[in-house]
Amino acid sequence: MGFYFELLLVIAVFASGFIALIDRMFFYKARYARVSTIPGFETLSKHDKRELTKGPLFADYAHSLFPVLLFVFCLRGFVVELFEVPSGSMLPTIQLGDYFLVNKFIYGVRIPLFNTELFKVSKPQAGDIMVFQDPVNPQIDLIKTVIGLPGDHITYINKKLTINGVPVPRKYIGRTIELNNANLGYTAVDHYQETINGHVHDIYNTPGIAPVDFTNLVVPAGEYFMMGDNRDNSDDSRGWGFAPYKNIEGKAYMLVFSWNSVTHRVRWDRIGKKMP
Repeated sequence: MGFYFELLLVIAVFASGFIALIDRMFFYKARYARVSTIPGFETLSKHDKRELTKGPLFADYAHSLFPVLLFVFCLRGFVVELFEVPSGSMLPTIQLGDYFLVNKFIYGVRIPLFNTELFKVSKPQAGDIMVFQDPVNPQIDLIKTVIGLPGDHITYINKKLTINGVPVPRKYIGRTIELNNANLGYTAVDHYQETINGHVHDIYNTPGIAPVDFTNLVVPAGEYFMMGDNRDNSDDSRGWGFAPYKNIEGKAYMLVFSWNSVTHRVRWDRIGKKMP
């Protein structure tokens, strides 16, 4: 969805800019010359002159929309973008109906649409919540937690993580109910708090679902091992492999809106919450 919106935005920017440029270069002078002979024209206000020299409706819209679309394109492509999660794979950290901002330049500045990096700013860290292009279908954006960095050795046995031989600390909070996972309905889960590189993540494990165990998995250079916080209900690196560095979109950092589709109410307590 993000890819197609970005593509439409690029087309709109170029189309409005092209129309505005052609109108200014070839048609505006003719209109100005025609109305400038009107008695008293030079004494008119700038607004009145602009109204008299205004072009056809589509050209007028192009002149008005181009700077707005260009601003949105630059803001969304290089600075910050609004995302909404359609699945429960990151529960309970990110809930269905959460809208959050993604920092697009924290890891590096990239060319929008092509996602080609112009220059690097910083490297992803374990525990970051990262948005990236799906390695299987790059036209879809995914959001997961960074578990393994290039060169890391990852082990996952009986739903417990070990990174480079060190067990990841976790604390059992208790059994609870997944209230808003549209994919699974109401599901009993075990709630833990897991600390990865100083980032405290609330995670879910679902009793009765067998873990996909693996031992000493080495993360290749230039790639990352990603997992959802809803560990037994997440399509992540355990299924499709590693996330390449070139697929990175940015880092999620703050919730700006949250809508509970079950109660049809705004979750006011979640607005402004920062990501782990």
